[in-house]
Amino acid sequence: MRKKSLVTETSRRSAIQQMFVTGFATTLFGTTALQARAGSESTTAFDPVKPFYLPPAEPLQLESRGINLRTWVRSSQTNMQYSCVEFIVAPKQMGPPPHIHKDLDELMFVLEGTVSIMVEETVYEVKAGGWHMRPRGIPHTFWNSTDKPARYIDMYFNQNFEDFLDELNNRLIPDMVKNNLTPADPGIAKRWADLDKRFGITTFFDKRQPIIDKYKLKP
Repeated sequence: MRKKSLVTETSRRSAIQQMFVTGFATTLFGTTALQARAGSESTTAFDPVKPFYLPPAEPLQLESRGINLRTWVRSSQTNMQYSCVEFIVAPKQMGPPPHIHKDLDELMFVLEGTVSIMVEETVYEVKAGGWHMRPRGIPHTFWNSTDKPARYIDMYFNQNFEDFLDELNNRLIPDMVKNNLTPADPGIAKRWADLDKRFGITTFFDKRQPIIDKYKLKP
């Protein structure tokens, strides 16, 4: 009887350890890398990340929309584990509507100015040289409430979020502006909803204007 209990306890501990290792590896390496390490049934061969160099570029300039961005590291270069995008935000400029990521974790490093970041109901004033982590599953947004431009690097983990930004900022929003439409337009709303669904995002459009009004920002 005692021997059976020991076997059961050993099996239970082994299962718990396996769950912990799996969870930790998923967070650290991402699903693709974990499947490759564990020898799963995935049909995609694991290709180790290769070294690469990105030369300096001309300073990112503001555009009429008030926010400009460029991708530095693409997730395709890192087996979907990491990517990063540089942003510049005009003075008194509101960012996107508050939203939630299902799978994406974000880490921001502010290069110049100050970025206001709202996470749930808390607002953080992140100055140049400061970092801010936004884990998945928490509503958040950002803006620049100062009189000077703000510039920062946003780092993304375990999702090709730069592809979402490309489609949103280079296709959807330009079409919306060109045709003098809003996110409430049925065609725009459907495209935005489809894009959100593909990337596991929930967007709260109705919560953007109250922030603009409260902090006297540009839409």
